[in-house]
Amino acid sequence: MNDAREHAHVNASSSDESSPGESTRAELATPALPRPTLTPDGVFDAWSWCASDVLVWRRPTNARALDTRDEVTADNPPELLFVVHEGVDASFLPREKAHLHLPAYRFDEDVWALAPWAIDDATDLFYERKVRPRDVLWLAASSLRALVWGLHDWVHFHNHGPFDDPPHTELACDLVALAWLRANRLTLGIDEADVARVQRELAELSTVRFRDAGRAPPTTDLHGVFASSYPGR
Repeated sequence: MNDAREHAHVNASSSDESSPGESTRAELATPALPRPTLTPDGVFDAWSWCASDVLVWRRPTNARALDTRDEVTADNPPELLFVVHEGVDASFLPREKAHLHLPAYRFDEDVWALAPWAIDDATDLFYERKVRPRDVLWLAASSLRALVWGLHDWVHFHNHGPFDDPPHTELACDLVALAWLRANRLTLGIDEADVARVQRELAELSTVRFRDAGRAPPTTDLHGVFASSYPGR
């Protein structure tokens, strides 16, 4: 299957979201994709249990462009946060106050966010309660590395698995996230060189995950897989 189609939609704040004082809003196309052909059976027990479609993303208006300086590593970027939409009861999720994490967004003190350490918890809770993630959360990310990890986490939220095979699980999520990144390149204001760099960094991360787990990767050319079009079924 081909990568998600280009979707460029940028507009002002919406009343159904927690609205930072100064931010730029965009809707990123995140359509459901088939499970990657490299992913063995059993890695996910409910692939696309909730069909993903769109992710609302905001960056601070005073950040004139997405910060592309830092590489994508295994570390969780501090400038990444999933924020709860205004008026939504997200008390079933582990939460923390948004303003404590991202002061550049000028959040009011009553705005909640998913606790940064709770991605796995949210993945399980969304699935168990059959709650559509986009009805609860939007993404705050001011850098390319944070955006990539945000997309990666968005894949997790829509595709449930036992997570007993981390290298294969993370590889599948990386491949979908990369497809979404490519599809939204113009909306994000990044160029092809940025995308090429991200795909190399994701391939290296995947290589390290398999090596550290003492596992053989599903192909001897992971860099080639990330450089190619999405390997859908």
